[in-house]
Amino acid sequence: MDEKGLPLDLAPVDTRVRKHAYRSTRLIIACIIVQVVILIYRLTGTPKSITRLYNSYTGQPDFSHLAEHCAHISPVSTSSFLQRQQALAQSLHELNASAYIAEPGASAAYFANLSQSQWHLSERPLLLIISPDVDSSEQVHARVSILTPSFEATRAKLLSIPSQDEVTYPSWPEDVSPFEVAVSAVPQLKEGTIFVDGMMRSFVLDGLQKAATESNVLTAPVEIRRLRERKSAEELEIMKCVNEATLLAIRAVRENVKIGMRESEARQLMSTALSAAGLSDGSCLTLFGENAALPHGSGTDRVLGAHDFVLVDCDAELHGYRSDITRTYALPESTIHATYLRMWSLVHSAQANALAAARNGTVTAEVDAAARNTLAAQGYAQYLTHRLGHGIGLETHESPYLRGGSEDVILTGHTFSDEPGIYIEGQVGIRLEDCFYVHENGTAIFLTEGAGGAAKGPWDP
Repeated sequence: MDEKGLPLDLAPVDTRVRKHAYRSTRLIIACIIVQVVILIYRLTGTPKSITRLYNSYTGQPDFSHLAEHCAHISPVSTSSFLQRQQALAQSLHELNASAYIAEPGASAAYFANLSQSQWHLSERPLLLIISPDVDSSEQVHARVSILTPSFEATRAKLLSIPSQDEVTYPSWPEDVSPFEVAVSAVPQLKEGTIFVDGMMRSFVLDGLQKAATESNVLTAPVEIRRLRERKSAEELEIMKCVNEATLLAIRAVRENVKIGMRESEARQLMSTALSAAGLSDGSCLTLFGENAALPHGSGTDRVLGAHDFVLVDCDAELHGYRSDITRTYALPESTIHATYLRMWSLVHSAQANALAAARNGTVTAEVDAAARNTLAAQGYAQYLTHRLGHGIGLETHESPYLRGGSEDVILTGHTFSDEPGIYIEGQVGIRLEDCFYVHENGTAIFLTEGAGGAAKGPWDP
């Protein structure tokens, strides 16, 4: 059709010629672009330059440089899983427990590479069962079993479950209680104490209690929880990189945020940057101005004004381990009220004082108090409306927690978020968050230290 709505074969000859020439020109340009892309690929052997060319052509921000930061980091090794299972078996033996049971999730992922991404939870339970086996020389070994629905047995055996010995797969048909099958197939479940993961669903816990009539089924105690809470050097390397990469993504996006942009637009830029960094399952709470006064947002899509702070709270994943970083920042052209700038500095001080208080042997409540007391000195304590922080690792939020009233003790290898804030509804919300680990020397160090650590100022996140 031509511009007047006539079929091209009825349109004037000159119109058809112009349209043909236009289409030919577009085809030539497209061919040139393809040839340039092929040439770049042949010269560089990498798609990164292609990505940069595409972004330049489309006007999209280029975040491809972020991919290099964690490219050298490897996932947890098989030998580490075996060491974890051995440590669990030894702890079970010392606690006179006969087994540990978990559903697919963070704990099963820690001990056996069995996360919910490998096996989604349903009404049909699949269970990881690890029990201590003592040989004739009194050496303790870990025995691994996977309780599976019968019709899913083949699929279950395709799971990559590390084990020193052969994994057993007791299966249950649909007309039989899965928990009775578990007790019959794994002798250790017939008596003694069975520890279950604290996140186990109630119907599974109830079923185990009913089937294991001679056993005492209990939630795993702190001695078992600490095996996952206290991170190894291998885990810390992954956690450092995922937190650093998340922070670098926040800084890269800030260079592309503009006055007049909507929260949803900045949020999409963050998603793109996290993905470009090689991180998975990334998301960012992105709030402008007074919307940040509600710590989890207002549900609106505010336009960024010249006097507004930007608050981004981002998490993402690398090899199963999570990041959690928050920055409240101003743009170079922003004009922030002096009172809000003082609040920002106060939150910054609260974060630093909490980090200094977090030492090996300290009760977690004392770290929360260190941040809260800093705010109280200037009359702002009532505006910190949530706990100071949470444990982090295979889950974004995991035990222990930095909160008032807690009696949990901080130990080396523990990892936490440190995220004080001031939230005054209708006015402003400010939060700064970095995660830290407790070093072997007993001091706390930000996981973002390798990327510059905590924010330096409102204009320097």
